[in-house]
Amino acid sequence: MTSSNKETKTLTILVFILVGFGLLLLSSAGVIEGQKKFGSALYYFWHQLTAGALLGGLAYFVFSKINYKFWKKVALPFLLVALSFMMAIFVPQLGLAAKGATRWLDVGLFSFQPGEILKLAMILYLAAWFGGRSYKEKVWSYSLIPFLVVFFFAALLLVLQPDMGTLGIVTIITLSIFFFAGGKTSFFLSLAGVILVGFFSMAIFSHYQFNRLLAFINRAGDPQGISYHINQALLAIGRGGWWGVGFGRSEQKSGFLPEPVGDSIFAILVEELGLIGAGALITVFLLLIFHLVRIAKNTPDRFAQLFVMGVAVWIASQAFINIAAITGLVPLTGIPLPFISYGGTSLAVLLGSLGIVASIAKQQS
Repeated sequence: MTSSNKETKTLTILVFILVGFGLLLLSSAGVIEGQKKFGSALYYFWHQLTAGALLGGLAYFVFSKINYKFWKKVALPFLLVALSFMMAIFVPQLGLAAKGATRWLDVGLFSFQPGEILKLAMILYLAAWFGGRSYKEKVWSYSLIPFLVVFFFAALLLVLQPDMGTLGIVTIITLSIFFFAGGKTSFFLSLAGVILVGFFSMAIFSHYQFNRLLAFINRAGDPQGISYHINQALLAIGRGGWWGVGFGRSEQKSGFLPEPVGDSIFAILVEELGLIGAGALITVFLLLIFHLVRIAKNTPDRFAQLFVMGVAVWIASQAFINIAAITGLVPLTGIPLPFISYGGTSLAVLLGSLGIVASIAKQQS
């Protein structure tokens, strides 16, 4: 077996271990909520299997067969389509609102979350933009201004939804690709500073985000109010201990812990499978990230390098922020855990992105 085939096989194994782990956990975490909301204990499992894993698995297979250079050619049109989807959310007949935010697009037969497509579109566009440049990214007017226009327009659309979690991930991806592309340190630090000030300002002036900050600072201040979510998550984690209470035996998923199939699913994992189970999942995540970095390092094509690193940052940042938030290390963000949290669009797009990575791995020299 050639080195490139080994890289692709390892990538596929790691990816589908995570997919299988997520489906297994959803089959337990979603039973109470699925029965209550949809009359089926396995609703979340089956929907994630069909709309996420199977569709995404097909995308992974098909995209792995397409020469990755095709995506560089269509990066700009793909971004324009993604931004069009984002704008279509604000059309009353198309956008679906839930919990004070409009993040879903209803096209009749199905609905999807354009913000997930935007993540892939931004990675493709930025990798293509910087992939054809070397010294020119050090020239402010040539490289920084054009990509900032794209970033801030996408950021505006996310703020208007609002979807601060996706905005945070898109921001991290954007800054990372600019850094990996060799952008001047002064530009990078200036941009990062402006964005941090912007996020802090939005948190201060947003009642919902400000309450999350207060809950992080003082979890005991309002245990039945703004601190309820994180306190219930920590109860689940504490109850799990080293080995967990057993698969399917979580108490917190029975109406106590908010979003047990969403951004809180890691707490259910620890409660049922313990720190050992959580450690196993984190290990697979780390193996995948290290493998992606190795693929990028062994790829001579600059576009391919930046794309793979963008996907690695996407997965790593979402996983880290989700786990850190639900364990009380950072304020709650609402960011889902990749491969694990419920969300067909998220899983399908992520698998499609990794299919492009598989194509890159196959063509390594």
